Amino acid sequence: MLKKTVGLAVAAALGLAMGTSAALAQTKLKWAHVYETSEPFHTESVWAANEFAKRTNNKYQIEVYPASQLGKETDINQGLSLGSVDIIISGSSFAARSFPPIGVTYYPFIFRDADHLLAYTKSDIYKELNKGYEDKTGHHIVATTYYGARHTSSNRPIKACADMKGLKMRVPDVPAYLAMPRACGANTTPIAFAEVYLALQNGTVEAQENPLTTIEAKKFYEVQKHIVLTGHIVDHLNTIVAKGTWDKFTPEEQKIFVEVAQEAARRATDQIKKREAELVTFFKEKGLTVTDINRQEFIDAVAKAVTFEQFGYRKADYDKIVAIK
Repeated sequence: MLKKTVGLAVAAALGLAMGTSAALAQTKLKWAHVYETSEPFHTESVWAANEFAKRTNNKYQIEVYPASQLGKETDINQGLSLGSVDIIISGSSFAARSFPPIGVTYYPFIFRDADHLLAYTKSDIYKELNKGYEDKTGHHIVATTYYGARHTSSNRPIKACADMKGLKMRVPDVPAYLAMPRACGANTTPIAFAEVYLALQNGTVEAQENPLTTIEAKKFYEVQKHIVLTGHIVDHLNTIVAKGTWDKFTPEEQKIFVEVAQEAARRATDQIKKREAELVTFFKEKGLTVTDINRQEFIDAVAKAVTFEQFGYRKADYDKIVAIK
């Protein structure tokens, strides 16, 4: 009886040790972003996290923190270097704070449409700009997701650049975002995103700019009369892995993570493109006027008002991107 009891105790101890060893072997990672749980940027990140765990035999457990739970976009970008986050989804405008040339992708009208952006992500200039960011920070951009073309909503009809003169318009405090509205004479103000609906409703501002999917999600169409298809920035988000985390991955794990991150980006991109295509009809049915613009007129206005150099961009990079078919 004693032998049996000792045997059971040894087996239990071994089992506990093996369980503890397995627990210690599993690495927990934090993946942060600022988007809501309903948005594809979150749902596809969760898919990628689970897929990476599955393909690495659960060596890694990645928890995805949505809706600024680990901080605003500035915070999570800093977190890559501080070690407080391992992976983030964030716009190139924030990456440009570390490596300004990569922000050229936010220069107004550089991309014709979503397909042009996606072609860029397969180009040599995309690799060059990502490498420049990597050399400067040590962090790795492994995938890029289409966020949507930024359009203008307004309570004033806008058919030409000149129609924006004096327009009270909410625009994020990002130089590239401000370029087109200011070139056309709008009076811009950086109201906090959570306060934009109320600001539009009470007339603090008359207009704002965002992708159609955001205009829908935040219900800005309820307090606006016009959707103007300026498409001035084809917005996108990068999936970025912190240097310290990337260096922990084996070459095979790095390959796997790139594969799942890029697949997640494709899946999210397809959802955004599909919804965008449906929204023009949706807004018209809500009683809004939807207006196209003379794109070249706006391009010329921006070119006269701002230079590449004042943003830290390089015209050679711009020319390479514009030339992509």
